[in-house]
Amino acid sequence: MAFDGVTIANVVFELKKELIGGRLYKIAQPEEDELLLTIKQPTGQKRLFISAGASLPLIYLTDTNKPSPMTAPNFCMLLRKHLQNGRITDISQPGLERIVHIQIEHLDEMGDLRHKTLVVEIMGKHSNIIFCNDDNVIIDSIKRVSAAVSSVREVLPGKPYFIAQTQDKLDALTVDYNTCRETLSSKAQPVFKALYGSFTGISPILAQELCYEAGIDGELPTAALTESDYHALFEALSRMAADIREEHFTPNIAYTGGKPVEFCALPLYMYGFPASDNSAEANLTVSTAASNTAGDHTVTYASMSSLLENYYAEKNTLTRIRQKSSDLRRIVQTALERNVKKYDLQLRQMKDTEKRDTYRIYGELLNTYGYSAQPGDKSLEALNYYTNETVTIPLDPTLSATENAKKYFEKYGKLKRTYEALSQLTEEVKAEIDHLESISNALDIALHEEDLAQIKEELTESGYIRRKGGVKKQKITSKPFHYISRDGFHMYVGKNNYQNDELTFKFATGNDWWFHAKKMPGSHVVVKLGNAEELPDRTFEEAARLAAYYSKGREQEKVEIDYIQKKHVKKPAGAKPGFVVYYTNYSMAIDSDISGIQIVSE
Repeated sequence: MAFDGVTIANVVFELKKELIGGRLYKIAQPEEDELLLTIKQPTGQKRLFISAGASLPLIYLTDTNKPSPMTAPNFCMLLRKHLQNGRITDISQPGLERIVHIQIEHLDEMGDLRHKTLVVEIMGKHSNIIFCNDDNVIIDSIKRVSAAVSSVREVLPGKPYFIAQTQDKLDALTVDYNTCRETLSSKAQPVFKALYGSFTGISPILAQELCYEAGIDGELPTAALTESDYHALFEALSRMAADIREEHFTPNIAYTGGKPVEFCALPLYMYGFPASDNSAEANLTVSTAASNTAGDHTVTYASMSSLLENYYAEKNTLTRIRQKSSDLRRIVQTALERNVKKYDLQLRQMKDTEKRDTYRIYGELLNTYGYSAQPGDKSLEALNYYTNETVTIPLDPTLSATENAKKYFEKYGKLKRTYEALSQLTEEVKAEIDHLESISNALDIALHEEDLAQIKEELTESGYIRRKGGVKKQKITSKPFHYISRDGFHMYVGKNNYQNDELTFKFATGNDWWFHAKKMPGSHVVVKLGNAEELPDRTFEEAARLAAYYSKGREQEKVEIDYIQKKHVKKPAGAKPGFVVYYTNYSMAIDSDISGIQIVSE
């Protein structure tokens, strides 16, 4: 999934249509590397989301607002000082670079008209948002880069801004045939690698698509290309360049096996994009090529912003939540590792107690047949009356048969006491491991900070986090996931152990159906039966998929799911949150694909 120069060209095309002439009404910095700009237009307010995050840099229009910190960061305050109520005059992209220039005019303190530029660089870990004056001198940036960090370019106040030229690449929009052929033929690489390594703004997926449209195997070495192959490839490249220049974009996501594998601003014919598409006014259209592998299809979006928001919004949220949950994850992981080591040690000690009954039998047989043992004997053969087999009993030659029997009974007693103590301890430690793994799963599916608050509260009440003096218990606002099946039944999924208990024992009624992944950490899924007498098979399958998806087994091809009516689910006294027992149930093995299930709320 590449946020390449062609994608940027599509975004710039949309931003020019929606934002030029608009005034900056609000400037917010929700995260340390994010900006959310609210622009007033005669047609209404528009929001521009910009992220310079190293793991997920983005820029797109959105309808979603994000909460801002109580005290605005310095970079945000600087932008407000200079740009508040400023007017956007132009938005551009240099060549096919992954860079967006937003030109803004505003009045300074003296009432004079000034021009500033907000430069957004979408370049992976080198992404940045840079604020420049009309002389192209950096005023400040959301990430300052000193000479100690980069020998190529400093990004500091007072330094001139320029685009770092770290790679000698061609411009796909202006290249001619001879230059294209000469450049590609000089690279001893597969064709698709030579393409994205030679041209600015072209990603590996777009390079593969160009090869597909030219009728060339992208894995072939460039040395194997004929003159006609080079002509076909240049024609495909020229068509792509023409679409970009004429702003004919078709944002689409390619799916294989129900999962998104790539997205692009131009049609991905190799994933079954139809030869003609009449979905321009629709929000999105699904199209499947009959000739393609079963399950391959593309979803076309009305705008690149809606595509990026749909595709990346969840990924961005998960990235942020993972950052914010790192302390909780470390606590859980440390406790889990400690308990697993303890459990492994206890299991080894349990294994050592397996001979306890053998020692008891030796003692009993010595009391029965010990009279036949002679002083100094090192062993005694005796008939085991439990199995009618002859056994050889090792003896200490310095002790009498009675003393040997006493020694064996002492060993038996010690191992028996150890076994009884370990039996209880291993159950307790295993329950603790299961509890911690369920918390780890809850951290994996958490989407919002309020979800983390409930998990933190559980860790605090379990003794893993010390509650600070004077700190009140945090108000919990997190709620379970709410889905609706295609048959209209309401399905609820607990996000953590507290919600699992709440769903199962307070929310669900006796005849509602309950689902859970078999023998692994996962969410409780409750399907409300309502006035219906029975659930349709399709709803059973959808609820099972939810249970599979929100479990530790979500990456498996199939997950075994137990399901049963809620009235048969019980909670043992003193059990950990989320822990239940049931003694009769149905089961099914199913995949974890929930893409077609309607979610009502998170």
